[in-house]
Amino acid sequence: MGKNIFEIEGKVILITGGYGILGSQMAEYLASQGAQIVILGRSEEKGEALAGKIKSSGNEAVSLVCDVMDQGCLEKNKKDILQKYGRIDVLINAAGGNMPGATIPPDKTIFDIDVAAFRDVVDLNLFGTVLPTLVFAKAMVDNGKGNIINIASESSFRPLTRVMGYGVAKAAVANFTKYMAGELAIKFGDNFRVNAIAPGFFITEQNRSLMLNPDGTYTDRAKSVIAHTPFRRFGEADELLGSVHYLVSDASAFVNGSILVVDGGFDSFTI
Repeated sequence: MGKNIFEIEGKVILITGGYGILGSQMAEYLASQGAQIVILGRSEEKGEALAGKIKSSGNEAVSLVCDVMDQGCLEKNKKDILQKYGRIDVLINAAGGNMPGATIPPDKTIFDIDVAAFRDVVDLNLFGTVLPTLVFAKAMVDNGKGNIINIASESSFRPLTRVMGYGVAKAAVANFTKYMAGELAIKFGDNFRVNAIAPGFFITEQNRSLMLNPDGTYTDRAKSVIAHTPFRRFGEADELLGSVHYLVSDASAFVNGSILVVDGGFDSFTI
């Protein structure tokens, strides 16, 4: 029998935004499979709580505090991780989000957009992916091997109503993913790959108010999303885990520059 190409035991996996709804699911699952998890985020309390939960199950995790927009802090994180583990095998750029000022409600027009909020959303989602990639990919290059997984979006492929800032940023993340896939492999060899996951519609803290009324019923926007999703439901956070595991593992060793869509068919549906 050959080796298990899905084996990830012992891999050092860094997850930015690691205590968010999707990031925390990834962290707990990958730790349960034997990976060593580094959770990075701005909240020490939330990061430590998740790391403690993972460790209470007998798995390995540490939490580091940092804003993904602070390159100096990221450099310090890199030194701390290398001192503890000696390497970084996988970077998952899960930090991101939206804010009301960068959206356009039905009763507003493009001319009502808050440009400052728009810029903040682009910075968080795009540069919050670019900066960790630049910092931690350097450690990977020095080690001769590396794997980066970004989080794209349905709005990477087509403009979705209301979420203008987020859509622009996630389209850029998809482009950056493909650019870095070529850049690292061509310059440093075939031990480097960069891919992305594009989740469909999941209920998260960022979109809860857009998708759910205070009583828990669906908003008109949520109903529209469901109507355009062949599965006729939202995704559950754990339904991303198989795709994450695949990209983390050597099962995807020849996959580079791909954006793996996990959306219940939303991107394939036309009317």
